[in-house]
Amino acid sequence: IVQEALDKAREGRTCIVIAHRLSTIQNSDIIAVMSRGYVIEKGTHNQLMVLKGAYYKLVTTGAPIS
Repeated sequence: IVQEALDKAREGRTCIVIAHRLSTIQNSDIIAVMSRGYVIEKGTHNQLMVLKGAYYKLVTTGAPIS
């Protein structure tokens, strides 16, 4: 229910979402992965999963980005 409300509220708007629960941002148009103040990856959920980089590591293991 909460995810549906967030998705509806973001429709047609530019939103910056900081999330610890990655399921909150999976439907975002662009996901930017940051580490030490720098964007290290960006793309959709599917694009980032294919890269198998930092975002993939977070999703699959929950391990922090070093």
